[in-house]
Amino acid sequence: MNFPPFEHALEKHYYKIWQSRGHFEVDGDHSKPPFSIMMPPPNVTGRLHMGHALTLSLQDILVRFKRMDGYRVLYQPGLDHAGIATQNVVEKQLLAQGVKKEQIGREAFIQKVWEWKEACGGQILEQMQELGVSCAWSRLRFSMDAGLEKAVKVAFKAWFDQGLIVQDTYMINWCCKDGALADIEVEYQEELGKLYYLRYPLENGGEVVVATTRPETFFGDVALMVHPEDARYQHLIGQNALLPLTQRPIPIIADSYVDPSFGSGCVKVTPAHDPNDYSVGQRHNLTPLVIFDAQGVLNAHAEDFAGLDRLEARPKIVEALQEGGYIQEVQEHPHQVGVCYRCASPIEPYISKQWFVKQEVATGSIEKMAQGLAQFYPPHWRNNYNAWMQELRPWCISRQLWWGHRIPVFTCTHKHQFVPLETPTHCPTCGDTNLEQDPDVLDTWFSSGLWAFSTLGFGQEGFEGFEGVKFHADDLKDFYPNSVLVTGFDILFFWVARMLLSGESLLGKLPFKHIYLHALVRDENGEKMSKSKGNVIDPLELIKTYGSDSVRFALAMLCVQGRDLCLNPKVLEQAKHFSHKLYNAALFLSTQTATKVTEFQTSLGAYAKSRLNATTKEVRHALELYRFNDAATTIYRFFWGEFCDWVLEFSKAYKNSQEAPLVFGELASVFKEGLRLLHPFMPFVSEYLHQSLSKSALENSPSIMLSPYPKDTTQNAKLEARFNLMKESITALRRLKILLNAPIERATIESTTPLETEDLQCIAKLSKIPTILIASSKPPKAISDRGELGVVHVGLEGVNVGGLVHRLRGQLEKLKKEQAKLNLDNPQFLAKAPKALLESLQERNKTLLEKQAQVQKELSMLEG
Repeated sequence: MNFPPFEHALEKHYYKIWQSRGHFEVDGDHSKPPFSIMMPPPNVTGRLHMGHALTLSLQDILVRFKRMDGYRVLYQPGLDHAGIATQNVVEKQLLAQGVKKEQIGREAFIQKVWEWKEACGGQILEQMQELGVSCAWSRLRFSMDAGLEKAVKVAFKAWFDQGLIVQDTYMINWCCKDGALADIEVEYQEELGKLYYLRYPLENGGEVVVATTRPETFFGDVALMVHPEDARYQHLIGQNALLPLTQRPIPIIADSYVDPSFGSGCVKVTPAHDPNDYSVGQRHNLTPLVIFDAQGVLNAHAEDFAGLDRLEARPKIVEALQEGGYIQEVQEHPHQVGVCYRCASPIEPYISKQWFVKQEVATGSIEKMAQGLAQFYPPHWRNNYNAWMQELRPWCISRQLWWGHRIPVFTCTHKHQFVPLETPTHCPTCGDTNLEQDPDVLDTWFSSGLWAFSTLGFGQEGFEGFEGVKFHADDLKDFYPNSVLVTGFDILFFWVARMLLSGESLLGKLPFKHIYLHALVRDENGEKMSKSKGNVIDPLELIKTYGSDSVRFALAMLCVQGRDLCLNPKVLEQAKHFSHKLYNAALFLSTQTATKVTEFQTSLGAYAKSRLNATTKEVRHALELYRFNDAATTIYRFFWGEFCDWVLEFSKAYKNSQEAPLVFGELASVFKEGLRLLHPFMPFVSEYLHQSLSKSALENSPSIMLSPYPKDTTQNAKLEARFNLMKESITALRRLKILLNAPIERATIESTTPLETEDLQCIAKLSKIPTILIASSKPPKAISDRGELGVVHVGLEGVNVGGLVHRLRGQLEKLKKEQAKLNLDNPQFLAKAPKALLESLQERNKTLLEKQAQVQKELSMLEG
């Protein structure tokens, strides 16, 4: 049996066979219970990263498990158009050629983006297949395909007609490069800025000092503001101050929003360029004064600085203020600065006319989540979700882009607005044929928010080329709500919350029964991966080095609920070695003469089956609770720690016996059933070994993925106790042989667990001690090794006990001296030593303590 565990040609070959046979597609047997899971559609902006690899691996584990377990599975694949990100990528490509998008126009630019999507999207799909993802490829959707475009229009119209989508002038987050952003699309960075103390002359003489971090916005000041109970300024309330440089009079008002301890206790009010000032302006009927345009360029209100970018203008404005004597002092000031999550440009609060979804759209989803109609895993994410939803504000859904779903609102010359589902010819209100469509596109998350049901045919009934091809008539009934959502916690508010409110609002049901949020994949040092740090790990490079199965299995083993994954190469090596261990076990079994198994007749075969059943019970329980690390670790422990290390070791005692064919037939049967348990985690290796042990080839045989997932969880407690005592006795006898360093001809075992004659013969063969007997008490002049289930006794006739004791005491003394050299009892050393050094020394100390405990135990046995 030749085993190429990490040969990509084999993985690709198997994948093509699975796919060509339709194993990934939805089973036509409607009697099977449905199971649906939606792939979070990767953005068509580049290659998959480790976060994608984790999400896809976990999803595929569940999908393969449920498919083998008799479910009618839909694993929905897709790609997202990623409005801002994709437009930025294509714009940069054009700029590198010296071309701006405005030069080629909207239609030509969109065509360029479609070309990029086709090239990049194809690469992403190939990368998914490298990972072994078993989704229904015939149903692949793109968030801007014609069917989903219709679904977006249906959803938009439903909310528009209900008054849940409105157009309004409001202060929003504005990126001067990318346009309007929703609140959660703003990221905040700590920045060491400056606090400027500006002198504002008073109209009636004197001056007042105002502190600001953004002096370039003072041209937009419409008032100064103090706290109504601040005794320092009460006499100024109602007076006018004069704007520096321009001498424009502005009133001094009082509002409890002011923090008297900040700066001078007097602040400027700039309603057009600060969200808090905007609220103040509304309370005091102040008219906002916009001082720069959508690109951040100062306008005529900035007088001599008009035409300059607001950031470029700052130092020049500060210089002019200093020359005019308007700056009292400048202090360093650390503060949070909002930046665009896509291009990292500074965000400006900006008053703009945009389209919004009202927060009332989420009322139903909030109520149903409170009723427990969908469960979060881990459960603490429910608190995060609830807290965010309680503070929900109107969702700005219009984006000043060309790439994306065009806002389907048309306006006639009489200002009537309407949302048609097909391209209109006239206004339904007045019949006007002069119509104009809104130039903006929808926020990417609007279409993504429909993903749980738009892919199932929502709004596309009878749509040619889609119904019966990309979805089927009963899909919404069969697969909505989805069974589970698996995604990263970092898009809980971007995507998950929006799918919850969209699904409930439009279909009356929450879109998921279970929501599993995994943590971030970090590097081996626990650092977040980023290009700037140079620690980004490409999952495809890992697959080339370790194989797809090893990457999947390592990610599953590391995926502890609620804890970030530190991608340590040691875990990948461990998974790789695990594949080799499985191969060696299969190779050993394939070289033995085996009889076909109809029932388990040997104690070893029955024991191996009992332990597999215990493993099956644990794995099933872990998968149902999305405890992927527990499931993977349990499988690893069974195959390596139990089957390979002990069951196959026990089998050597039968190797030349008449029972050998029966024993090895039973063990091969258990191993093959274990491979079915393993298959969702390591699909390629499990397929190869299953076919090899069956003396078949996938090319002309059924796949392991069509086999039923193991269900038998019955255990034989008495039989397991026998073998546990055997394992314990063999380990103890081997340990005593090493300790005594002398031939042992006879040993006895004392235990309440009964052993059969064949058990004693097996212990004798594996411990290489000719005679093993049962004892009821410790024989005279014997050394004993006590375990949890029994005690083994070995006579000391002819053994120099005194010499052994002297040697062991010497070892103990040496270990204690080595421990003292670590200097871990020195407070001064502990205070100064680097963290990495301390961790290394503490690990060494732990090892030394374990060795001391073992030597002390051996001394106790000899002296006892």
